[in-house]
Amino acid sequence: MGGNQTHHHGDDRRLLWALVLTGGFMVAEVIGGILSNSLALLADAGHMLTDTVSLLLAWLAARLSRRPADQLRSYGYHRLQVLAAFLNGVAFIVIVIWIGYEAIQRLLDPPQVHALIMLPIAILGLLVNIAAFVILHSGNQSNLNLKAAALHVMGDLLGSVAAISAALVIYYTKWMPIDPILSVFVALLILRSAWFVVRKSTHILLEGTPDNVDVLNLKETLTETVPDILDVHHVHLWSLTPDRPILTMHVTIAGNIQATVVLKHVKKILVEHFGIDHSTVQIETDSECVDGR
Repeated sequence: MGGNQTHHHGDDRRLLWALVLTGGFMVAEVIGGILSNSLALLADAGHMLTDTVSLLLAWLAARLSRRPADQLRSYGYHRLQVLAAFLNGVAFIVIVIWIGYEAIQRLLDPPQVHALIMLPIAILGLLVNIAAFVILHSGNQSNLNLKAAALHVMGDLLGSVAAISAALVIYYTKWMPIDPILSVFVALLILRSAWFVVRKSTHILLEGTPDNVDVLNLKETLTETVPDILDVHHVHLWSLTPDRPILTMHVTIAGNIQATVVLKHVKKILVEHFGIDHSTVQIETDSECVDGR
């Protein structure tokens, strides 16, 4: 137990350091984008904003998930990260629309971009992203929060490379349209991440079935594996968070079978085959279901 606590606190610190690096440089990149008049740099700052928020959510989730449940919140505070993810995903889509509009305006009338200001900031951004990735990658790789955060930072690396490429092209060729063109590329990276976040969080908030569990397969597995089960019905499966599925269901058994034995077998299958460790199973005899069918 003590070892797990040490791992958790170590991962919390890694998330916090990555958050400070990414968030701190995002502010510098916004200032640099304004001074250099580079939309690509501002778009990369927007991408870093998405990752800063993702890191913040991961860090908050790691902290809040250990808070105990209370009388008002019987499930604790796990859903807070899902709600925040939805709101941030919508905000990121608005940022993409702004970048797209601004890119069209700049393609029609390309402004002067100061490559000598833009280039060192973009290079520094790449180094910051590499440092953040190394910090996260050195943590516990079984931690889903940490793995997701590392993937977001990898996306930032591409944004920094795009900004560096735009600065080099402008410096050597003076071809200004490359800046809005590459800013659209970065915006598409943001849109991809934002749409995934909105779609996933909406699915969870609507109590959707987890992607990795098929209800029909679950029912078939239980009835085939546990011979004492006559029927499985009223199955309701949803997620508290992406990695915390919850299940309620009714299981019908013959009247002469010990319910406790069947229940233990069912719980074991749910954990080992489907990763569901929070379930409520109502055992019924071969008489009619009390809730109807």
